[in-house]
Amino acid sequence: QLQLVESGGGLVQPGGSLRLSCAASGFSLDYYAIGWFRQAPGKEREAVSCISSSGASTEYADSVKGRSTISRDNAKNTVYLQMNSLKPEDTAVYYCARYGGIWCPDPIGLDDFDSWGQGTQVTVSS
Repeated sequence: QLQLVESGGGLVQPGGSLRLSCAASGFSLDYYAIGWFRQAPGKEREAVSCISSSGASTEYADSVKGRSTISRDNAKNTVYLQMNSLKPEDTAVYYCARYGGIWCPDPIGLDDFDSWGQGTQVTVSS
């Protein structure tokens, strides 16, 4: 059964860091780009970052560029999102999703991703 499971969210103070994980099962990540998205209360889901199947290419939303790093370990079938210098506006449920190709789409559209995890809550608050 194809599945993506996010973990690593939590409550963190402004300026803190978190590393989110997206573990895949039921398929190999080797052949797919993976995206991270987030949805804050009352807002639409938005793209945060994307990484190509090999990890050679990465993309970031302007809102997280310079503060976040996406990476992957295909041997562990896992993609990571390291987030630093967190701000209250980063508070959201974070989702990972599979794209049906090896390179990230441009632009990164939600409809391009065919499998989604259940999400992990990130709350940035003092």
